[in-house]
Amino acid sequence: MELWDKNMKTTEVVFEAVLPVLKLLSMALIGLLLSHPKIQMIPKPTLRLLSKLVFFLFWPCLIFTHLGPVISVKKFIQWWFVPINVVISTAVGSVLGFFVALICRPPPEFFRLTVIMTAFGNTGNIPLAVVSSVCHNEDNPFGGTCYDGIAYAGFSQWVSVVLVYTLIYHMMEPPLEYYEVVEEGTEIEELTDLPTGNENDLSIPLLIEAEWTGIENQRTEHCQTPLVATIFNSISDVSQSNIPDIESIREMPSSPRSYGCLAEPKVVRKIRIVVERTPINQILQPPLTATVLAIVIGIIPQIKATVFGSDAPLDFITDSLAMISDGMVPAVMLVLGGMLWEGPNESKLGLRTTIGIVVARLLILPLAGIGIIYLADKWNCLIADDSMYRFVLLMQYATPSAILLGAIASLRGYAVGEASALLFWQHVFGLVSISVYIFIYFKLLVTLF
Repeated sequence: MELWDKNMKTTEVVFEAVLPVLKLLSMALIGLLLSHPKIQMIPKPTLRLLSKLVFFLFWPCLIFTHLGPVISVKKFIQWWFVPINVVISTAVGSVLGFFVALICRPPPEFFRLTVIMTAFGNTGNIPLAVVSSVCHNEDNPFGGTCYDGIAYAGFSQWVSVVLVYTLIYHMMEPPLEYYEVVEEGTEIEELTDLPTGNENDLSIPLLIEAEWTGIENQRTEHCQTPLVATIFNSISDVSQSNIPDIESIREMPSSPRSYGCLAEPKVVRKIRIVVERTPINQILQPPLTATVLAIVIGIIPQIKATVFGSDAPLDFITDSLAMISDGMVPAVMLVLGGMLWEGPNESKLGLRTTIGIVVARLLILPLAGIGIIYLADKWNCLIADDSMYRFVLLMQYATPSAILLGAIASLRGYAVGEASALLFWQHVFGLVSISVYIFIYFKLLVTLF
């Protein structure tokens, strides 16, 4: 599929690239204005409720109604590079974040935060919003298959969620070196200044709830302690009493018991403790559930024929869900506008490191993504003649850091203000950088791919 005439004027390409972002920016500005304290047409409690609607209803409906009709066993195999690309972008971003940390020299306790905020991008609602905005016009550059981009973006949700609830969750634990260790025989002191789920405190930043609604109810006994570092650390000045012994672990209901007289190796025991404290039960959030359900229904022809299609017996249900999903993009942008009005939180990260992360995430990583997708195309890893497929893959490198990182920071009690400030500035400058890179991507899809 050819995207455009190669002789198309640059000004026309610029217009087509900027227009989708202008639509999103207009909705975000409306949210910003209506959430102004002097207007208060959309107060913060309303934005929190709207965020819950996005998380539990609009977002899952959008994924289900666009992924289900398109997916099949053949396409499930053909789309293998979509989740792989999320892993590659995270790995390349981690390398960039490591160099940013070495060059900009943030405070030592924020070294890991610098890497994480550079590495993990928003592969959820921002790509979905951009694709929806691009496809809103009938004369969009991708033609009738434009909305397949929502299916591509939705298909990548599962690997992003797995990365967040496993790798990112443990990387965001408070650094052991900067945690207060009291006398031998006592536990590492936990942070207690964050609100709990019973306080109904509206002081929680809006961005924390933007992609993990109800996070205040998910805090556990160990979520704000440096569990991995405590278990695997052998430095003498760290209290080893914080490492659960084998007897106490055996008493846990979720722990598998040792078999017979076989002794469990110490390293295996430590790994098992970490796995047991990983919030695997939180992985099946509504957007991921919708993704899995759409894939299961879509790859079974008999079930798919009863759910999707104009002649399907249950078409009235999917049509209703599609109507509900139309509220996803405006709701997300209204919440984003309200989030930006709150402004950046106080940060101890430093201006140089903040600029380094923003530049690496929004300017350098998208350039690396162009090279990676170009090589993947030359190596025949991508679907032939599908410009929207390549556009979604490229967009995975161009988005700001995932808003979910702010929620994880709050859950772990680590660098909450710094993560919030970074997310604010990335989303402010991301409005410009995404416009620029959409223009670049459109030109490359015409001339290079």
